Amino acid sequence: MPGLRRWGPWLVAGAVATALVFWAFAPRPLPVEVAVIAKGRFEQVIQEDGQLRLKTRYVISAPMQAELLRPTLQAGDKVEPGDVVAVLLPATSPMIDPRNHLVLQQRVGRDGAARQAARAQLDRLATAFEQAQLEAQRAEQLAQDHFLSAAARDQALLVQRAAAQALEAGRAQLLVAEFTLAESQAALSRSEPVTASARLWRIQSPVKGQIVKLHQSSGGPVSTGQPLLDIGDLSAIEAVIDVLSSDARLISPGALVKLSWGADAWDISGRVTRIEPAAFTKISALGIEEQRVNVLVDLEPTSGLKVGDGFRVDARIRLYAVENVLLVPSAALVRDGDNWHVMVLHQDRARTRRVVVKDRHTDTAWIDEKSANLREGERVILYPGSLLEGQAVKIRATPSR
Repeated sequence: MPGLRRWGPWLVAGAVATALVFWAFAPRPLPVEVAVIAKGRFEQVIQEDGQLRLKTRYVISAPMQAELLRPTLQAGDKVEPGDVVAVLLPATSPMIDPRNHLVLQQRVGRDGAARQAARAQLDRLATAFEQAQLEAQRAEQLAQDHFLSAAARDQALLVQRAAAQALEAGRAQLLVAEFTLAESQAALSRSEPVTASARLWRIQSPVKGQIVKLHQSSGGPVSTGQPLLDIGDLSAIEAVIDVLSSDARLISPGALVKLSWGADAWDISGRVTRIEPAAFTKISALGIEEQRVNVLVDLEPTSGLKVGDGFRVDARIRLYAVENVLLVPSAALVRDGDNWHVMVLHQDRARTRRVVVKDRHTDTAWIDEKSANLREGERVILYPGSLLEGQAVKIRATPSR
């Protein structure tokens, strides 16, 4: 008894210490996230981003060098065919310096004198034609009375015809002189401020739609062919999705497309109408050169959605879909060489199951039921990492929000 009283507390302390050491080094269940295996619809899609654009865009340009009056329309305003969308004042001619002004004055004088000479020449030719006409009439009468030979009569008629042709040439020469004088007078005239509305050019809208863009929102000079504004119909819009050229060969015209604005809801549906035949080079966010191809998508009529030209969208282009197949999250897959396996939660332990993946995408994998030892409703471990076969696990509690 005295020995027990002496060593008893030490024996109890040793037992407690041993228990604490055993508890400290004993393996504990690892917390894991799980998902339930289910059957459902598997869709293989290509997910890229793109932008919306007008199917038909009308670019209104300046037909000549002119002064644009300040526009009264703004982007977003609706227009009808025939509505005035821009008003132009034709550019005035430049001022003339004194030297050129004197030269042009002398040119006007020269051309005026040439017109007078052409008019005098026309009068002379008219007189000659009248004389030739009288001679021909007299010769015709004398030939009928047998006082003149037929040869002399013919000679008089030919002289009359030549005089008529010379008279026509004189009239044309007078017109040339008048046009030359008018050209010189127009070159001599200085530019003057124009306030009359008769010289204003009013450009009308060719179609019904909306002002999409104003290239110049204030008045100012414009050159020939310079764009002034864009008009389009926002109810007729399409999406342009650029995909990798390796993915473009998998897409067929008519494929279903779902579009969203960056949220989880895929609000708009459409169909692929065309895959452009030429690719282009694009630098990715990682700085890698990629060959891209534009895929054009015709959108279904939208209701209550505000869409516009150039809006960014996320797109899911469906390649194919199968129903009632076994689905597991892609995060549950573990690759082992050419094989795939998942870890199933069975009696609070991780158990490895080999599977055959028929297809997969970012979120979900399609598992072949015939070759997989999996059942609907079982739970698979997400992101299993380096879990070992038979390791004790527990489901991680989801934090409350």
